[in-house]
Amino acid sequence: MTRTTDFLAPARLGRLALPNHLVMAPLTRNRAAADGTPTDLMVTHYAQRATAGLIIAEGSTPNAVGQTYPDITAIHTDRHTAGWRQVTDAVRAAGGRMFLQLQHGGRVSHPATTGLTPVAPSAVPLPETILTPGGHRPAAVPREMTADDIRATIADFAAAARRAVEAGFEGVEVHSANGMLLHQFLADNTNRRDDAYGGSIERRVRFAAEVTEAVADAIGADRVGIRVSPASTVNGVRENDTGALYTALLGRLKGLGLAYLHLVRSDPGSGWYRRIRADWPGVLIGNPDLTDLSTEAVSGAARRMLAAGADLVALGRPFLANPDLVDRLRLGAPLNPVRDRYFMYVGGAAGYNDYPALDRQPSSDSMVALEGARVA
Repeated sequence: MTRTTDFLAPARLGRLALPNHLVMAPLTRNRAAADGTPTDLMVTHYAQRATAGLIIAEGSTPNAVGQTYPDITAIHTDRHTAGWRQVTDAVRAAGGRMFLQLQHGGRVSHPATTGLTPVAPSAVPLPETILTPGGHRPAAVPREMTADDIRATIADFAAAARRAVEAGFEGVEVHSANGMLLHQFLADNTNRRDDAYGGSIERRVRFAAEVTEAVADAIGADRVGIRVSPASTVNGVRENDTGALYTALLGRLKGLGLAYLHLVRSDPGSGWYRRIRADWPGVLIGNPDLTDLSTEAVSGAARRMLAAGADLVALGRPFLANPDLVDRLRLGAPLNPVRDRYFMYVGGAAGYNDYPALDRQPSSDSMVALEGARVA
C-alpha cells in the first residue's frame, strides 16, 4: 500500500478499493435480539456509517457457548445469517463495505446468559463480575477445554466465516484480543495447560494460529484479518512475555497472506508497535488510543498513525457518535460528543441511531432538552 498521511485519500485492501483510509472499529453495543440475530436498529446504524473506508462489524459469536453478554450478535444459525444479510445489503446500497469480527468469549460468559458452562483454556475464572440478563453476577468457573472442544471450536470459527461470506460480508476479522478466548490461550495467567496448547510460547500461540489458518482455508486468506492487543490487561489477562509471544504468533501467520493485522490501541511511539510494523509484511490497521475526541485530535491521531507505518486507521467512538465522521473530518467540522450512558446494555435507538449528521444538527438548546427528556 502506498504510504500517505492523507487519511481521506483512497486506499486498497486486497481486492477492495476503499474511498478513504478510515476503518470503523468493531464496537459491541448489545442491540441484537436475545438469540443473537441482528435487528432493524443495526441495519440503520451501520448504513448510517457507510462512508467509512471499511466497517468491521461488532464481535459475533461462532457458537452458543461463545456468547459473552446479553443481546450480542452471533453467526451460527440460518436466522443469524439472514439477519446479517439485511445489514450488509443496506450498507452496500449506501456504498459501503463490511468485514465481520468473529469473537468467542471463553471465560467471559455466564450460564445465566447462555445456559451453558463457559469454556476456556484452563479453569481460571474471570476476576470480576459479569453482566447477565439478571444483572451483574460473580463470574463462573469455566470448564477447561478438551482436545475435542478445541477441534470443534476451530471448526465453528471456520463455519462462521463461511456464513459471514454468505451473509454478504467481504471478509472476517478473527478476534484474538481484549481477553477473549484466543487471547486467553496466549496469556500465561489464563493458560495453565501442560499439553500441546499450553506451557511454552510456541504452544500458547497454537490455538490462535490454528483458528486463523482454518478460517483462511474456509474463505481465502485475503478475506481474513486478525485483531491483537499486545500487553492488554482487559478482562484480567496478563502477558509476561509480550514481545516474544507476538513475534511467535505473527511469525506463524505472516506467510498466510492475510488481509490485515489489526492492533488495538496502537501507540506508534511504543517499541512493540515499531517491532510489529517492521516484522509484519502485510496491511497493518492501527487503532489509536484516543482520550480527546475533538476534530483536531482525531485528525492528528490518524495522521500520526499513518506516518508511523499503519496502512489504515481504525476509529471506534468517533464513528459511533458521528455517522458522517468522514465528512466532518474533511470539513473540519465539530464532532458530536459520545453519550456514554447509552453505550452498552441499554438497547434502543438512543445513543445509537440518533446522533445528528451535519445537515440535521440540532441547536444546543434542543440537545439540552432532548437529554433532559431522556434522563426523566
